Amino acid sequence: MTVYEQQLTTFWTVETPLNDHEYEPYQYEPEIVIDEYDLPPDPMQRRMVMIVTFVVVGAILFAGLVVPRLARASATAAGSNQAAAAPPADVADSAGAVGSTVDYQGKISAVFSDEVKYWESDIVRWASEFNLDPNMVATVMQIESCGDPQALSIAGAQGLFQVMPFHFTAGENMLDPDTNARRGMNYLAERLVQTAGDVGKAFAGYNGGHVAAGGSWSSWAAETQRYYVWSTGIYDDAKAGLTESPTLQEWYAAGGASLCQQAANRLNLR
Repeated sequence: MTVYEQQLTTFWTVETPLNDHEYEPYQYEPEIVIDEYDLPPDPMQRRMVMIVTFVVVGAILFAGLVVPRLARASATAAGSNQAAAAPPADVADSAGAVGSTVDYQGKISAVFSDEVKYWESDIVRWASEFNLDPNMVATVMQIESCGDPQALSIAGAQGLFQVMPFHFTAGENMLDPDTNARRGMNYLAERLVQTAGDVGKAFAGYNGGHVAAGGSWSSWAAETQRYYVWSTGIYDDAKAGLTESPTLQEWYAAGGASLCQQAANRLNLR
């Protein structure tokens, strides 16, 4: 063995896990050039590419499918709130078609039911006492009891104007029409003062209390929202001089007819 081969043997026999075989003399091999594309892909790089791909595809699907659905849902909700916050457009548009003049010579509108008209002279008197529009008083009676002086609700409201017991003083007859009307109309007049004459909010407050009167549609309970729609619609139809109220007809169909039937039986009108 030459000195050169001894030096090579000494260099390559360093104890490492790769040197478990006997060294063979160096033989020249042609140089192999490795291009970067010949290397196996980096697992981390592949993982990042996959993540980015999923994110991009997810964003495209979200923009194409979910966003339009959310937009439609939002528009539907907004449209529902807007439609319920005021009398329906078709009601307002049909004002002239229902009746332009009123043959009825009473002091409240012809649109109200016969059961409410039964109390007409009393309604005018109560309205005068509290400086209220008689049609406003008739609207409240229409929705609350349809003229049934003995109407009772599961919440405890009583009488023509469905007044809660805590509005009365000790010894008062809550079902007496005059007493019931004065307590109810006093509360309505207070809500008008609170709302600076905003009739719609005063109606809402009559149903939902002074907190509702000071609030707005989004803060009202569903019952108060419905009450606002019915009351403002009927009252506007009454003020417009119609002979029939489309809003009142809708109220009948929504359950008001049974209330009026009960009132008619009580008043011996049918």
